[in-house]
Amino acid sequence: MKFLKTFNYASIALVLILFASCSDSLEPEVYSETAPDNLFETLEGIESVLFSGYANLAENNGNSLANVLGVEECMGDNGYVVSSWTPTYQNFIMDPASVHTFFYTKPYEAIRDANIILEEIDDAPIDASSITLIKAEATFIRAASYYTLYMRFGGVPLRTSSDDELELPRASEEAIVSFVESELTASLSGLPEPGEESQYGRANKGAAHGFLMKLYLNTKQWQKAADEAKTIMDMGAYGLFPDYFSLFFVANEGNEEMIWVKEGQKDTGRSAGNSFMNFAYPYAPSPFYYHPRTGLYFPESARNFDDSNLFVYDSWYETFDPNDTRKDLIITEYVGEDGELHNLANVDDENIGRRPFKYWPDDGAAGPGYGNDVPVIRYADVLLTRAEALNELNGPNQESIDLINQVRERAGIDDLQLSDFGSKADLRDHILTERGWEFWYEGKRREDLIRTGKLIERAQERGLPAQSYHVHYPIPQTIMDANPALVQDEGY
Repeated sequence: MKFLKTFNYASIALVLILFASCSDSLEPEVYSETAPDNLFETLEGIESVLFSGYANLAENNGNSLANVLGVEECMGDNGYVVSSWTPTYQNFIMDPASVHTFFYTKPYEAIRDANIILEEIDDAPIDASSITLIKAEATFIRAASYYTLYMRFGGVPLRTSSDDELELPRASEEAIVSFVESELTASLSGLPEPGEESQYGRANKGAAHGFLMKLYLNTKQWQKAADEAKTIMDMGAYGLFPDYFSLFFVANEGNEEMIWVKEGQKDTGRSAGNSFMNFAYPYAPSPFYYHPRTGLYFPESARNFDDSNLFVYDSWYETFDPNDTRKDLIITEYVGEDGELHNLANVDDENIGRRPFKYWPDDGAAGPGYGNDVPVIRYADVLLTRAEALNELNGPNQESIDLINQVRERAGIDDLQLSDFGSKADLRDHILTERGWEFWYEGKRREDLIRTGKLIERAQERGLPAQSYHVHYPIPQTIMDANPALVQDEGY
């Protein structure tokens, strides 16, 4: 079998944690390197490789998820990070030696898993319907992984087989975009309808349309983006969850707004848990103990990482409408272990500032790895994508305003009026602002600023040495060393 040459079978065991808490989850046997031939002899073995692909796509091990969200936000204009692992991004001084290697390797590990499945499954002794489904899921995983790589690095080597040469040059950005589009489109015929997938966290048609929508949006294919958003709306499977504050609670996972998520599971070892809150609890001037407005106490066995902290800018926070409920997940004061009430607003100290509590700990939190899912695509994104695409096609229009107002109504703030916007640029700027209020610390701000041409401009306004090539991360030096056929982005 070809996959024997490339696949580390021990890596598949971790992924089973992702499905452990679902009552209807499959629990395939964990195979070891001593029995690799078993993998494609049973459905359980094949699914163990598939689940490895899903886990690598999610990048939700250790502190990886918090690192991704922190980096994406700190390069933007909403939040910042005080830590040892983000200054190069936040200050726009990234270099190949300092960039996170897993930003590059994790998607390729998912691609490896997908390639193995697509090469081997046709000969597997399982029923035809399972083969069709798993091929569609593997195709989806591969496409979503290449989309992730494209948004981070632009053109990358296009590996579609375990027989590919180890030293491959970068494909063009156009080739990657074309490949992602064709793969997502191909996956649709074999994926189930939303809600018909056999396990929570597995792909369906809504997820594939969602990634197509994101691809078209971020490559400015406006009509296609508008059409994909409308396709998702017309499915009738999704809608806005009524309460923004509890939208991200563990108790509400799988709600009607979530189209695709990075799934979290309570896990003290953080092998599949969401560790975001460990970076969000205030530490200075005293470690977090209690939040008086909501009654939240520091969970038992949680962590408070005093050397790595997530914040939002006061200047950005104060752009919210006073009645906007989307800011209620940002804390501005707390009671510390010293028993004192500490103010976090407008303090002249980078270590003291408002904190993003978006992934609120649930009552059964097993710190330091919580079970909160992190949304990649949710229905609010569909509404705002169609609104943006229609504005780019037609200028300010009533449908765009109505779509934005659905999101604003959930947030408890007044409707916009078409007469508020005199030009396409005016409405474009507002949609960018609205997306900041809606999607803070969901890993979208960097891509939104790149798409609208604001990433470098706003960084320069903050006095940072941002240059045009910073819209991509540099390929890590270890990867460059391992593949002499690669050419680094100009500027790095």
